[in-house]
Amino acid sequence: MGRTTIKDIARVAGVSPGAVSFALNDKPGVSDATRARVKEVAKDLGWRANVAARALSANRAGAIGLVIARDDRSFAGEGFFLHLIAGMEEILTPARTALVLQLVGSREEECEIHRQWWAQRRVDGVVLVDPARNDPRWPLMAEMTMPCTVVGAMDDTPLPGVHIDDAAAAESIVTHLVDRGHRRIAHIGGDPILEHSMVRRLAFSQQAERLGVVVIEAAATDYSEQSGLRETTALLEAQDRPTAIVYDNEVLTLGGLAAVAERGLRVPADVSVVSFEDSPACRVMSPGITALRRDPSVLGRDAVTMLMGIIGGDDVADVTEPPPQLVVRGSSGRVG
Repeated sequence: MGRTTIKDIARVAGVSPGAVSFALNDKPGVSDATRARVKEVAKDLGWRANVAARALSANRAGAIGLVIARDDRSFAGEGFFLHLIAGMEEILTPARTALVLQLVGSREEECEIHRQWWAQRRVDGVVLVDPARNDPRWPLMAEMTMPCTVVGAMDDTPLPGVHIDDAAAAESIVTHLVDRGHRRIAHIGGDPILEHSMVRRLAFSQQAERLGVVVIEAAATDYSEQSGLRETTALLEAQDRPTAIVYDNEVLTLGGLAAVAERGLRVPADVSVVSFEDSPACRVMSPGITALRRDPSVLGRDAVTMLMGIIGGDDVADVTEPPPQLVVRGSSGRVG
């Protein structure tokens, strides 16, 4: 069965091919009744728009890109990116725009992918994630004049983006644990070169100083379950171990819980646990894991909405998301 063409639709609908084109592209030149009839015939005949032809005529690729520079071990189990992508698709699918996704191992590889995509006109713009200190993508985007938005943009990020108040989130965790009597709190985070990781570390430290408690910063991790297990084991083997441990995502949390179990300790009787990211696993465990509830799909929707506006030549303003809410469950107990 051949591909349905505009001429096929015109013949069945009894109108000219030009009228069909006007109707299917929602352009003026045909009556509402004709437009409705043409669309109904097109649907019955199984017609689908030729996205490649449309992109060529508009001098656009009809796609946006997302490159994630993460280790496979951390990416596979982290729900944040899956929800982020789902939110992006909520905007892209109705707009008949494709998402080009690539997973790489380093920032250098990511920059090379962006260069290739832009040179080959494979994408009309990109969404950037994981902003880093002295990020090489900022000057690269300016050099290529590639439309882009940044998820997790900071005040000094020189590109349009979606801002997340990680500092307020970290402060809420410290306050919650202090209110429950904890005075030695450990934080297991990610790569300190990442902006959001630095913000969290600083916020934990400052809030702890304000409240007169100690925050122990573990060694940097790659967000994998194995690194969560390793760093938690080191903390629990210390002579003066923390009474609570905060993890930067649910994958690290799972590794930490394994370490707690291996040593025959209990949550929260021996050590309390808090995750910076919520997940179904956090909700169904016994006890449930106290975690920050946020909806990464909102970040995806806002980032893509901004990007589509930039591609269309609109002036766009940065978006600041409300801080996530701490959901208290059984894993964060009282001390004393």
